[in-house]
Amino acid sequence: MRTGAEGTLPGRREIVRRAYAVLDLTYVNDGWEQHLHPAVLFGGEDVALIDCGYPGSLALLEAELARRGIRPERITRLLLTHQDDDHMGAAAELKARYPGIQVMASREEAPYISGALKNLRLQQAERMQERLPAEQKAFGIQFCERLRKVPPVPLDGLVSGGDIFDWGGGCEIVATPGHTPGHISVRALDGAFVVTGDAAVTAPRTVIDFYTRRRYNK
Repeated sequence: MRTGAEGTLPGRREIVRRAYAVLDLTYVNDGWEQHLHPAVLFGGEDVALIDCGYPGSLALLEAELARRGIRPERITRLLLTHQDDDHMGAAAELKARYPGIQVMASREEAPYISGALKNLRLQQAERMQERLPAEQKAFGIQFCERLRKVPPVPLDGLVSGGDIFDWGGGCEIVATPGHTPGHISVRALDGAFVVTGDAAVTAPRTVIDFYTRRRYNK
């Protein structure tokens, strides 16, 4: 039975609060479909959005929040797991539309997200460009240009591994470096969820941990 972020079950007066919601941002490019899944964690005072999709995703993000019964203006925190454009790309436009949102990330990722330092993925792509075969150079140039256009966003706060918040019924920031130096994940204190960013991905019937390189069967 569905309820809103704050709602009542039929026939009951008490407030029912959901702890979290998983969004589905769908992108289609040249016939290729990609799904990104930012999470929304509900706390006592805060509503925290974890990651926000590619640059230009604001309208898509607002529509998906609305579909989940969440008003975008209720978002108080935007926590970015790391600097890649599919996770922080829409942060600047989200902050511009809703300036009350506090943007947060780890201390290690902060200079790359804010633009104080060149994005590590762009540095890597530029180095690889020289070694790409001729038939892949056009794609390499396009990829570099895409990363150069990602708008930076200032950080309002920093988090570290071990920090505890009441979001999602209680959660902990977990340092999960590897994919990027300051990558973070978020785990529920009761084990109900883990937001991994790019620290782990799923393959058919398998979860791959990028940090330890372990594979776990589902």
